[in-house]
This record gives sequence, structure tokens and C-alpha cells, in this order.
Amino acid sequence: MTPVAAPHWSDAPLAWRDQLLGSARFRRWAEAFLPTRWIARRRAAQVFDLVAGFVYSQVLLACVQLRLFDLLLAQGALTLDALAPRLQLPLAATERLVLAAVSLRLLEARPHGRFGLGPLGAPLAGNAALAAMVEHHRVLYADLADPLALLRGDAGAGRLAGFWPYAGAAAPGELPAGQVAAYSALMAASQPLVAEQVLQAYPLQRHRCLLDVGGGDGAFACAAARHAPALQVQVFDLPGVAARAALRFEQAGLASRCSAQGGDFLRDELPAGADLVSLLRVVHDHDDERVLRLLQAVRRALPAHGRLLIAEPLADTPGAQAMGHAYFGFYLLAMGRGQPRSEARLRELLAQAGFDRVRRLATHQPLQASVLVAEAGVCPM
Repeated sequence: MTPVAAPHWSDAPLAWRDQLLGSARFRRWAEAFLPTRWIARRRAAQVFDLVAGFVYSQVLLACVQLRLFDLLLAQGALTLDALAPRLQLPLAATERLVLAAVSLRLLEARPHGRFGLGPLGAPLAGNAALAAMVEHHRVLYADLADPLALLRGDAGAGRLAGFWPYAGAAAPGELPAGQVAAYSALMAASQPLVAEQVLQAYPLQRHRCLLDVGGGDGAFACAAARHAPALQVQVFDLPGVAARAALRFEQAGLASRCSAQGGDFLRDELPAGADLVSLLRVVHDHDDERVLRLLQAVRRALPAHGRLLIAEPLADTPGAQAMGHAYFGFYLLAMGRGQPRSEARLRELLAQAGFDRVRRLATHQPLQASVLVAEAGVCPM
């Protein structure tokens, strides 16, 4: 029998508030009453944005696919007549897209009938990482077409699960190189969003050797090696991915300081010798049981007082609460594995794995990544 929660003193007033706000009569009064009219209109606009959000995202996708922001960054403001042939769209379609983008502040109208970058479109211009994520969302949206089927588990493995094949593989370490290529490329393209936050938040120069677990094809490893010229860097990832990292190191001229080893971090022991381990956008891909196993493996690989650095979006990020449980909650559900976590939950798992002195470091853009650093306890697990 399911236990019933005890009544709370706030239940009655909150129930009254809900009844009031749900009343059509009250809404009509609030919309007409001058002191509350602005609140009613703002709430109505917020609700409409939720209803129309998918359409807005498709306007953004069209702009990214057409490289419209890059074009305006390079050419400056242009008229519709100048834009249409460059975008290879009919003039009427160009006008429809541009006006939609203006309404979303992606573009803005300029004098003499020209259009330029808006305040929300400018950060996307020349930003390959953001463009890659926007285009990748086509896969996610296909799986979200029937959200109830997804929640009930009736949808089966969708397109996103296929894009991240390790999420459903019984033996991820045996995945062939061809199956890891697409997601590795996306991770490499979007890695600068997280790498920038990590490098400005934590001084890698104080360490001798960094082990980047789940480090993909070495994008962060290369950035770390360039940022700290004396640092030795290792990447540990699935064999097919590690091979891509080794190639990147060769091409970047960093093979003397950067190396890659293949394996499955949920089954294999991690390489020893590093005094700093990083997990970038890795932990939220797994459930608590797998995360604890991973953290314990990291603890065994580190010496006493070695450091672990975790970087990923956290579910309790102030000002970005929807990013945690709304966006990542459903993204990871469609992916087939993982869950968003708060800082408090990560601290609990770190303590169970033998870490202490956990600190949250300030980052310039917590929406992209928050950084936790923990110290390995004296006694190994």
C-alpha cells in the first residue's frame, strides 16, 4: 500500500491559489484590471511560448542549416533581395524565415530594408559547437513525437539511442569504429562549450598528468595540453574512440605528451599514474549504480590526495532549472540511459566512492557546465 504524505500547513492556501488561477472568471478580471494586466499578459505569453516552442526551434534549425548567421557575420546586413539567392530560397520564403527570426531576436531589422544579426543570433555566428548541437536535435525531436510512449517505455529504441550506441550495448568495448564515428564527431564539435568552462575554472598547471576518462576523440585533451604545456595527458575511452584520439594527437603534433588507451571504464581498470582525472559530460549518461562503479574505479586509479574533476550541467543550476530536469531529463530518457543530477546527489556518490573535500568551482556559463573537484581519500576503496 502506497503511504500517504502527511498534510502540510501550506496545502490549503496553495490549493486556493490553484483554484483561483485556474478560474476563467479570475483570468478575465486580471486581464482587464490595470494593476494586474501586465502579469496576465506576461503569463499568457509564457504559456504560448511553451505551446509554440517546437516551431521556434525549427526556425532556429532552418537558420543554422542555411548558415544564415555565418553569412550575416561575414557580409553584414543584407536585404531580402540579396539574401534569397544566397540562401537558395524563393523571395517569399526568405521573407517568412527572416521575419520569424526577427521575432525570436535571432535577427534584427536594420535601416534601408536590411537585416542583420540579432542579440540571440550573434552568439551562434561562427560557433560550430552550437550549430552542431542544434542540428543534432533533429534526432531528439523524432523520438519526442510521442512523449507518452517514451515515458511509458512503449516507444522502443529510438533514433537517439541508435546515435549513442554504447547506451544500449551489452559490450560497448566491442563496438566497431564505424558505430562510434557519428557521436564522436558530435562530442568533438561540441566539446569547446565545456572545455572553455573547465580551463577557466581550474588550474591544470598544478598537475603532472591528466587522465581524461570517456575523453572521446581527444578534443579536450588537446585543449588541456595546449593550456598547460608541461602536462602529460591520457585519454581512456572505448577502443574505437581511443583510436580516433590517437590520430588526433598525431595530427596536432601532441603525440609526445598525449596518449590514448582503449577499454570499457565500467569493466576495465583505469590506467594508473595520473594525479588528476577528468569526467566531462560522462556522469549524467549513467544511472547511480554505474556512476558509483565508475567513481570507485577512478578512486583506485588515483593516489591519495589526487584530484577528480567532474564537469557537466547540474540539475539545480540557478537560473537554468529547466535545463536540468526538463531538457536533460527527456534527452537522457530518449537516449536510453542516464539521469540529470543535482550537486547534492553527486556529493553523496563521491563520498560513497571514497572522495572528500568536494568543491564547486565558479564557471562563466553554468548553463554549459558546472565544475566539481574532489580529493581522493587517504584509504583506497
